[in-house]
Amino acid sequence: MTLPNTRDDNAETDDFRESVRAFVADLVPPGWRGIGALEESERTEFRIKTRAALAERGWVAPTWPVEYGGAGLGASELIVLVEELTGAGIPFGSDNDAFGISMLGNTMLRWSDPDLLQRFLPEIISGEHVFAQGFSEPGAGSDLASLSLRARLDGDRWVLDGQKLWSSGAHRANWMFVLARTNPDAAPHRGISMLLVPLDQPGVEIRPIRNITGDADFNEVFFDGATTERGLVVGPVDGGWSVAMTLLGFERGETALHAPIRFRNELTRLVDMVRQRGLDADPDIRRRLAWCHIQVEQLRCHGLRTANALVAGDEPGPNAAAFKLLWSEYHRAVTELALDVLGPDALTPTGRPSPNWYQTDDPGAPNSSASWTSVYLNARAGTIYAGSSQVQRGIIGELLLGLPKEPKPTSAKA
Repeated sequence: MTLPNTRDDNAETDDFRESVRAFVADLVPPGWRGIGALEESERTEFRIKTRAALAERGWVAPTWPVEYGGAGLGASELIVLVEELTGAGIPFGSDNDAFGISMLGNTMLRWSDPDLLQRFLPEIISGEHVFAQGFSEPGAGSDLASLSLRARLDGDRWVLDGQKLWSSGAHRANWMFVLARTNPDAAPHRGISMLLVPLDQPGVEIRPIRNITGDADFNEVFFDGATTERGLVVGPVDGGWSVAMTLLGFERGETALHAPIRFRNELTRLVDMVRQRGLDADPDIRRRLAWCHIQVEQLRCHGLRTANALVAGDEPGPNAAAFKLLWSEYHRAVTELALDVLGPDALTPTGRPSPNWYQTDDPGAPNSSASWTSVYLNARAGTIYAGSSQVQRGIIGELLLGLPKEPKPTSAKA
């Protein structure tokens, strides 16, 4: 399942590619088709084994400095690593690593001092610290500046009171990075701080939320007098809005490295299903598949650009909004096509549903109707989480195209 090499890599990159392929060969059993072909117990065991092997080489966070547990890879090596591992159907780590590494760790490298980095980043790599995200609230989703969870100083501790909502993976985490209002008298964007808060303490209650697929990956989290140390602030106190924008850029942008390969694998699986069902001569199906191919190629180009930017030390910035809009709207359309191909079988799904709560099923997954329908249902959420499509269009219009801000609605007069 390894992707073909489509670039003229230099000798050093070629050597690195061979070392990654040797790592894969030693890791996977004979007849390997991807983690999606494993049963649930085997999948869990393989994920644990793989994460430990990757962490040992610094490949869980491959671009991080070596002193914090990373591998210090350059852009070309990073692209090779992503191609080989993702293309072979090997996960980079646990689901919560998207929060602890891709989002928080990269943000801390931009905003935190070496002491805080040394305290947290190696523990994130080892898996001792497992993070969840605490941004959205019942009254603060896309309008994040409206958040109301408060944190007040009491001696050398912050005391938190309030609620967070849609906290993915919080039931598997022991830490959370929390946006809290630390100065209620400041303007909405200026009185917010990002705090690192332990979840295993009195005053924290985590309640899973069952979603449309029947899974419970989202959570609501209540803070009632929970505390954290005064120094566990990412960036400046009351300056958390800028820190949060950095983190959201990584949330929307770093998936550009992995997602195009997963989408390519998924599209190949869809083409196989089209052929199995004898629909490969249908002109409408062929037209829609061609459109999907073009979208995936656009995503791949975004990924190459993002890899170079990240290694150069650039934050994803507003370009990440373009990628997020593209992949989420594409995935909504491609999964709708999959259900059209399934036809009536989509109404009575059978087989193994996707174990993933976001994006595609795992490489090697069976072409079951349950797999496609569960991914279809999760694709609806992709146009909402990490910033809705409407929010992304606003960012693109204002910050990339230079268009004027969208006018605020006028209040109705009595």
